[in-house]
Amino acid sequence: MQTVQVDEDQYNWREVILPSLIPKVPEPELERETGERRRGRDVLIAVDHGPNSKHAFHWALAHFCRIADTIHLVHAVSSVRNEAVYEATKVLMENLAVEAFQVLMVKTIARIVEGDAGKVICKEAERLKPAAVIMGTRGRGLVQSVLQGSVSEYCFHHCKVAPIVIVPGKEAGEESAI
Repeated sequence: MQTVQVDEDQYNWREVILPSLIPKVPEPELERETGERRRGRDVLIAVDHGPNSKHAFHWALAHFCRIADTIHLVHAVSSVRNEAVYEATKVLMENLAVEAFQVLMVKTIARIVEGDAGKVICKEAERLKPAAVIMGTRGRGLVQSVLQGSVSEYCFHHCKVAPIVIVPGKEAGEESAI
């Protein structure tokens, strides 16, 4: 676990070490492809354990990501010290990273961040400056969403560094985007 000081706020996060099943992609050999000039983009995908989150991930792979991109998976939790939550999330992120590599051969970086989901996603977007922030919806109706608020709505109004792509939820029996 690492603690990072951001403005006056402090937040905790844990990097997820992804499995060695995914081959290491060598760094670009040409100088013009390093740093900001590399052809790939950073894409932030907010994930959780729900089916709509996985649907948004599949949508991103099928419709948005390219072969040279780097996918940043972010999961917000109430405590990064909770080992049971960490292990369950690690398994989820490992599976998604392997799937992303099999489908598009993209690099994946995973991070579990402590805090309110909307605020955490916006802070990670500010840190990464991604090409887009992609997330699913919980599947609530318009009235319920307005009364209770939602993470996607919060990010839509507060994330100013990248476009927000909100992938509509899917029914449980519907086919994946891939």
